[in-house]
Amino acid sequence: MFAPPKREKERDVPLPDRVAQILKQHMADFPPVDVTLPWLRPDGPPVTKRLVFTRLDDAGAVRRTDFNLRAWKAALVAAGVIPEPKPGERHQAAREHGMHALRYFYASVLLDAGENVKALSAYVGHNDPGFTLRVYTHLMPSSDARARKAVDSLYEGGVSTPNES
Repeated sequence: MFAPPKREKERDVPLPDRVAQILKQHMADFPPVDVTLPWLRPDGPPVTKRLVFTRLDDAGAVRRTDFNLRAWKAALVAAGVIPEPKPGERHQAAREHGMHALRYFYASVLLDAGENVKALSAYVGHNDPGFTLRVYTHLMPSSDARARKAVDSLYEGGVSTPNES
């Protein structure tokens, strides 16, 4: 069924040029497909949406569980992050290996690049930037180097130090 995102909160995030190029190529290779599903509950009214990502076998909506098993976990095995399950067993289950890890990766990349916590909070759908800071503060790079550089820049072109003569 179709339903709004978690807490019925849509998120707008900046789309980098490279990601837009890759998405455009994907859409050329695999054109979006109209898919009709019930809205909010199995007996809800049918709603048709044009989906960019669909199942290859029947062009239907990608189910989270199918994606997790067939694509995500397989990619983690190929990358050596988790072991291949033994025949008849399931993939290793751990939150740090789930799709939520992409959220942490996204946050860490933005914080490392100097994005501010208020913007990151909006991108990940938090109402309170303070909450975002508490959740992701461990991902923030050390500020020692930035602090030294900021103060040093005040003196660029100024009086030379004894070692610069």
